[in-house]
Amino acid sequence: MPNPDEIFGAYVFDDAMMQRRLPKETYRALKRTTEEGRSLDPAIAGVVANAMKDWALEMGATHYTHWFQPMNGVTAEKHDAFISPKADGKVLLEFSGKELVRGETDASSFPSGGLRATFEARGYTAWDPSSFAFIKEGTLCIPTAYCSYGGQALDKKTPLLRSMQALNKQALRILRLFGNDRVVRVVPTVGAEQEYFLIDKEVYRRRPDLMVTGRTLFGARPPKGQELDDHFFGVIKPRVQAFMKELNTELWKLGILAKTEHNEAAPAQHEMAPIFTTVNIAADHNQLTMDIMKKVADRHGMVCLLHEKPFGGVNGSGKHNNYSIATDSGVNLLNPGDTPSENAQFLLFLTAVIAAVDEYQELLRVTVASAGNDHRLGAAEAPPAIMSIFLGDELNGVIESIVSESRYAGHEPSQMRLGVHILPKFPKDSTDRNRTSPFAFTGNKFEFRSLGSSQSISGPNVVLNTAIADVLMHMADELEKAQDFTTAVDALIRRTLRAHKRIIFNGNGYDQAWVEEAERRGLSNLRTTVDALPHYTDDKNIALFERQKVYSRLEVESRCEVKIENYIKIIDIEALSTIDVARRMILPAAIAYSGEVASALQAKRAVMPDLAAAEEPLLKRLSIHTSELYNAIEALHKALQDMDTTQPMIAQAQYTRDCVVPAMNAVRASADALEPLVGEKHWPLPTYQELLTSI
Repeated sequence: MPNPDEIFGAYVFDDAMMQRRLPKETYRALKRTTEEGRSLDPAIAGVVANAMKDWALEMGATHYTHWFQPMNGVTAEKHDAFISPKADGKVLLEFSGKELVRGETDASSFPSGGLRATFEARGYTAWDPSSFAFIKEGTLCIPTAYCSYGGQALDKKTPLLRSMQALNKQALRILRLFGNDRVVRVVPTVGAEQEYFLIDKEVYRRRPDLMVTGRTLFGARPPKGQELDDHFFGVIKPRVQAFMKELNTELWKLGILAKTEHNEAAPAQHEMAPIFTTVNIAADHNQLTMDIMKKVADRHGMVCLLHEKPFGGVNGSGKHNNYSIATDSGVNLLNPGDTPSENAQFLLFLTAVIAAVDEYQELLRVTVASAGNDHRLGAAEAPPAIMSIFLGDELNGVIESIVSESRYAGHEPSQMRLGVHILPKFPKDSTDRNRTSPFAFTGNKFEFRSLGSSQSISGPNVVLNTAIADVLMHMADELEKAQDFTTAVDALIRRTLRAHKRIIFNGNGYDQAWVEEAERRGLSNLRTTVDALPHYTDDKNIALFERQKVYSRLEVESRCEVKIENYIKIIDIEALSTIDVARRMILPAAIAYSGEVASALQAKRAVMPDLAAAEEPLLKRLSIHTSELYNAIEALHKALQDMDTTQPMIAQAQYTRDCVVPAMNAVRASADALEPLVGEKHWPLPTYQELLTSI
């Protein structure tokens, strides 16, 4: 294996490659676009396109694609060859500036949530110069935004770029008030930890439920799961290590900063964590990571599962969104400083995050809502659905002192006036990592732990950027009018913390007492996706997005509809798969085995009529659970038939949650009761023990 520094970014048209291949003026103009947020100069597009094409051809690429992220949560690409016909029957290898900057694709089959009619098939892709082009499987991939014929955003990237722009604008206003005129740009940074399962491909192919839905719809608890905590950070198995080695190589070639790898808590579960980077690039990289994980696993005879809960009763998989805000000079604005001014600045930005999470807690819950995540949130491996912020004892003590205008016991100065008081220097990891908190401060960043493992990180970061930008905007409006800036900052931080301290909770989020306490505080507890999604279109949320120019009302409503429709479709597919597997595989197996047991019982009774045979109670239990399974299948089938598709989408989602999901659970309960009773040769599905120990 070559050294990482030799292969890192080898398949990326990155800054070093652009410096080498672009004329100096073209390179400088492009850098001004990406670093200062300026509009792209059309004159440079042709030069960049030609250099990009020459590099791609040298790297063995024959095609190019505008790589984009539609609202279905995965990536999309349409490949075009570099060839153009010549009069002599030969071809010319071309790639113009127009082809680089804009592409056209059929948008009719991508989800739009009503943004466009079915017959309005035209969609456009637009080059995002802030994310480097790369080569994947012989194709030059150009990261792009994606919009409708009418200009509305149809993707994940466009709103993310808009939200970054909004945050940059308002954060710069705050920094200017603190006398910082050197910073040109402020960007949110993210490191997205990715959890996943690996199982053997041959075992996977014998589980139709896994193949269709990504999770096991059936499965009794195995004799050994994760009770002994012997898998977490344990020795990595050779087959998994080989997968991780190739995964790192492939990610490094694409400039993805894969840093950490280890076994997670559940058997067959693992995690990969990258180094922080700009949120737009982090989102692109995470989408690539999920794609490459699946392909590398396949080459190793394995399947990578990214569903939030592929195995019932076993830890599910999340994605931890480590979020911070940094300047173009590399200063982390969520890191306490050494001077009173730096600490006041840190506290102001910290307060803005606290206020944003409290004010838009329902919206943040919406961003992590999905059918898959409903199985995970609130379980022992994930935070509860109630949004709260964990600060740790030290920082919480500072906050309490500010709110109460009392002396901070952890430091000598007797005044808590922020312009004078020197906040204690925080070590990088000054707080615990509260795994029960949805939003935990971990020294110089916040860890948003509620994301599902399969989802794009763009949606949650759009809301974080936008909400924080909005709070900073109101803060800047007030501070710009202040005659005494220091006094005004002091008063603003104290008042804001008092108004929003209800969102701060440093205890055990799994405790039922917290549910009751959160209700007393007035915090939302949106337990399911269906509870959460209607809040997407709350008036205050639409006003937020429109005020910061991130979404229009129509774009918000479309995303809400896409999410609701996706929930209904996923559960419908799972329900149909449940019926199919139960009716065609499990029920016949139970009947066949019952017949075998009945025959054995009859044979024994013919010889020894008075024998208390073990077959008799076994047959009775088999008969009871088989009848229950049959009735549950029929009830689920009826629940699906009774769905009124003329009702509004949210009403259909509510029916799905209240009627279809419980009916599915009843089928599973009966099937799982049969699994330990039916002989191994008759049971048609690989068991959890086989699935979780197949590698």
